[in-house]
Amino acid sequence: MHAGIMIPADRTADNLVDDVSAKAGAAVGAGVRQLWISQQFDFDAVTLAALVGSANPGVGVGTSVVPINPRHPLVLATAVQTAQAATHGNFTLGLGLGVAFLEERVYGLPWAHTIARLQEYLAVLNAIRDGNPLDHHGTHLTAVDPQVLPVALAGSTRFPILVAAMGPQALRVTGEWADGTIVANTGPRTIESFIVPTIARAAAQAGRPTPRVVTMVSVAITDDIEAARADIAPRLALYDSIPSYQKVLAREGVSASVDLAAIGTEETVAKTLRGYLDAGATELIVMPQQTGPADLERIYRLTAGL
Repeated sequence: MHAGIMIPADRTADNLVDDVSAKAGAAVGAGVRQLWISQQFDFDAVTLAALVGSANPGVGVGTSVVPINPRHPLVLATAVQTAQAATHGNFTLGLGLGVAFLEERVYGLPWAHTIARLQEYLAVLNAIRDGNPLDHHGTHLTAVDPQVLPVALAGSTRFPILVAAMGPQALRVTGEWADGTIVANTGPRTIESFIVPTIARAAAQAGRPTPRVVTMVSVAITDDIEAARADIAPRLALYDSIPSYQKVLAREGVSASVDLAAIGTEETVAKTLRGYLDAGATELIVMPQQTGPADLERIYRLTAGL
């Protein structure tokens, strides 16, 4: 399996959970074997992934991604262990540092010492999933012997941890403490020349296995490329204002995140997506930018065939 799909949530639906569940079932019916749920301010990705995974036995589910603020790792661990049990060992936790100006505005939380806090956060999660005694008294976090949910109740399976790491420091910590990274709107040049070597070097120095590099790519299957670009560009504009993504744009030689979207015929899109795998990505997350039933069905089939 090289590709999974981000299930788009329709906020105009009568019931968002029912909407996501129906789309997940359709994707699985088309042959997709890995489903991803994005964390938002108005619904919980871990809970929704657990429901989707329980309804589709044997299919992988994951979050992409849950910000480490404002949840303490012990609080997040209770949800993750429950999701791992509900999906019988098919859950993957995707974490992220979040976006500074959003978290400061929404939660009133300072966005400081993020790399050091990420390292402590991962240390706590690793201890929990490995069943080790927990007595963490760090600079940024305290976590002591929670007895949250025994790993045995989750099928004795260690849930994978992926981190949305873009910068060199975040990639270093991710390579040392996590199982891989999830990167969004990142071109193949960046994957090959920066993401893969940076995280692989950190993992090797820490004596850890070769990390997973999961790449999220926005996709639209269409013959009207310009109309699709005009439609997609506003949705991706937020990335253009984030410093780490601005560095990606410069590295890729493009001016906006929409330039990194895979837009065109099925053959063109498939070729673009395979380019990420050729660049060193181990897996893809296809992010549909079209949500009509017929459009989604085409994207599901394409994803299943990668």
